[in-house]
Amino acid sequence: MDEVSILAVWLGEVRVGTLVRLPDDRITFAFDPGYAARTDRPTLSLGFKAEGGGLVTPPLTKTRLPPYFANLLPEGPLREYLAARVGTKPVRDFPLIAALGGDLPGNVRVIPEGRGPLHPAPEDSPAGTDRPLKFSLAGVQLKFSALEAAAGGLTIPASGVGGDWILKLPSATYAEVPVHEHAMLELARAMGLDAPFSRLVDRDEIAGLPSDIPMVERRVLAIRRFDRVDGRRIHTEDFAQVFRVYPADKYAKASSESLARVLLAEAGIEAVLELVRRLVFTVLIGNGDAHLKNWSLLYRDSIAPMLAPLYDLVGTVVYLPGDRLGLSLGGTKVMQEIGLDRMARFADRVGVPVQRVVDVTLETVAAFRVAWRNLTPMQVELPAGHRTALEAHFDSLPLMRLG
Repeated sequence: MDEVSILAVWLGEVRVGTLVRLPDDRITFAFDPGYAARTDRPTLSLGFKAEGGGLVTPPLTKTRLPPYFANLLPEGPLREYLAARVGTKPVRDFPLIAALGGDLPGNVRVIPEGRGPLHPAPEDSPAGTDRPLKFSLAGVQLKFSALEAAAGGLTIPASGVGGDWILKLPSATYAEVPVHEHAMLELARAMGLDAPFSRLVDRDEIAGLPSDIPMVERRVLAIRRFDRVDGRRIHTEDFAQVFRVYPADKYAKASSESLARVLLAEAGIEAVLELVRRLVFTVLIGNGDAHLKNWSLLYRDSIAPMLAPLYDLVGTVVYLPGDRLGLSLGGTKVMQEIGLDRMARFADRVGVPVQRVVDVTLETVAAFRVAWRNLTPMQVELPAGHRTALEAHFDSLPLMRLG
């Protein structure tokens, strides 16, 4: 079958533009004139926002998609797995998005020209075969989109389209990551932070798992998707898309202050203070993987952004002692250097009142202490040795000596 070379980009039922792959594997994207002319157009990405309300068209690219679209695709082993099933090289973005474009994160679809936004690919296309093209979610870890079954288990749709749960499989490198992440999500929710509901499920409770993926552990983390609500798609984008950064640069091209400035301009000071709560939590649990792709915006009304719920919460210091922050905070990535002085520097750099940031920092640390104390083994399991490792991390932090 010939490769698709023209893809229509839809945001819900609104046609946004067109992606075209030229014969030499160069890729262009152009906005649809009707979309560009709208004063009430839904937001595809802040990364396309120009001064004066216009749109920025990305330059021609080669092999890779423009950054916004490249960030919709998986990375690492997950990408290699999918490329093998699509029958393409992992470095080529266009065939991958053509195969996965019917069920991307948020409310965007990238569909072969001539098909409407609400119609899946026909059965003779790569996305409609019985190949396990079920990893439409961006990221590195092996994950599926799944539906809740009537009997209480979870089912992975045959074509990978649909599903209001994310299933995160065990890591091939680190032990019991699903168990650990579930505990961190519970801890965040206990503090009043916005984190999606999660539960641990046995692999035998999941119908449709591909047989060619080895699983060294039985438990899988099931997380309710925040971009799928009551059968509706809610648009979302990560900050790598906002800053037009390719996935390879997700640790390098911005800081925590960069995120905060966007929030201040687009959503106001309360959104910045909510980010402060989450940044403090990130330091406290020792999460060194909160890079640009692990912070996202949500568009509940399709136009105005707000912070999306927390996700990918792993205290990486448990697995990588001495790990540093993914994004600098107050001028450092060293967690043991972050105290009220660094938080004040963050406030100054963003342009928000220092005292408000200090107050929120102190409140968050106090709430964390209570939530951690109540996170008993009877309530939420932590893998063996993780509680001890985390408490050793706490002892090293200036933040935990406040109050």
